[in-house]
Amino acid sequence: MRLSPIYSRFLKLLAIALLTNQFMQPGAIANPSTPEPVNSPTSTAPQNSPKALVEEVWQIVERAYIDGKFNQQDWNAIRQRYLNRSYGSYEEAYQAIGEMLNLLGDPLTRFLDPLQFKNLQVSSSDVVGIGLELTKDRETQAVTIIQPIENSPAQKAGILPQDIITAIDGKPVEKKIVSEVVTMLMGKVGTSVTLDILRSGKPITFRVQRANIEIIPVRYRTEETAFGRIGYIRLNQFSAKAAQEMKGAIGSLEAQNVKGYVLDLRSNQGGLFFASIDISRMWLDRGIIMSTIDRNGIQDHHQANHSALTQKPLVILVNRNSASASEIVAAALQENKRASLVGTRTEGYNSIQSVRGLSNGSGLAVTIAKWLTPTGRDINRTGLNPDVVVELTDRQQQDLFRERKIGTTADPQFVKALQILNQKLRPSR
Repeated sequence: MRLSPIYSRFLKLLAIALLTNQFMQPGAIANPSTPEPVNSPTSTAPQNSPKALVEEVWQIVERAYIDGKFNQQDWNAIRQRYLNRSYGSYEEAYQAIGEMLNLLGDPLTRFLDPLQFKNLQVSSSDVVGIGLELTKDRETQAVTIIQPIENSPAQKAGILPQDIITAIDGKPVEKKIVSEVVTMLMGKVGTSVTLDILRSGKPITFRVQRANIEIIPVRYRTEETAFGRIGYIRLNQFSAKAAQEMKGAIGSLEAQNVKGYVLDLRSNQGGLFFASIDISRMWLDRGIIMSTIDRNGIQDHHQANHSALTQKPLVILVNRNSASASEIVAAALQENKRASLVGTRTEGYNSIQSVRGLSNGSGLAVTIAKWLTPTGRDINRTGLNPDVVVELTDRQQQDLFRERKIGTTADPQFVKALQILNQKLRPSR
């Protein structure tokens, strides 16, 4: 199966509160496309009407959705049910489309109103917001902060990982999906937004001023140890620039004669699908990276191509917020015995989505396939288990973030990674 360039963000949404063009859920998402014409000879809906939009969405799902049984629903009967309705506005059609898609039982297949779809396509260099990465907790359904973006207004205001948003400008967010919360956080540069937050069960209110947000996908440095210099690379996002910046980071660290590497994928919810393939190839010289499977069972294998930039020992840091593209890289390097994983079990998202533009400027994200690890494992909801488990409490994570000590010797997971590298680099007796 041939896949177009794919974004993974997804609504466990990777939604970076208005600061990225990928605010979809973990899962891989195709580039937004131009609208496809409605091609249904039996449709009586006038073109460019609310009813035509309902038909358009039905058609795309019918052709592309990964589950050909449509969650055991009679998809043709559903079409008739919704086309027999009268729609007085696009808002009524949006509600009907949401009801129709909910029948599929797949939260990643979802409708994007024109504003949400427009935000999906905004260049990260033009983003205005407060700088939050958000998720919807699978168990509690609370809108939870994965982490504020470095040097963002949210970070400077004192917002921390694991904070829970309960209201924005006095409006509750409990029943909203992440993309709606993202929209609520939007505004012009210099304007302010008020966030009501729960931290360890205690309510706190923040008033944060919006600003232009700079997203730096890759940061790196060296760590001097008793057994040599180690290269530390933190990958925050699989953006369009991530592969190029990763290549530059590895090249710079190789020039500094590092003995090994720590690749930090903690709280990285993913991004561009093919960025994950390119980055995997920088570490892995041979072997399968991952495979994809669609509703017809067709598989497409992505493999290393003998282009690895280094063969030096590697440890990867992961946690419960490492998802999608992060899991592609981590699984590829773990199962090919290229790297050890340290931290906690990952998120467990392996959906591949296509995002389609619709005729009225709205959009539709449809799950079209899923990806499997090199050994053929489906990690949906199970995630990846690290080779060495090192737990951090929410308080520890918050303290490390507040004091900017992530990836330092004050970070227990990083310290464990150094210990493993020490064992790998220690001369054999």
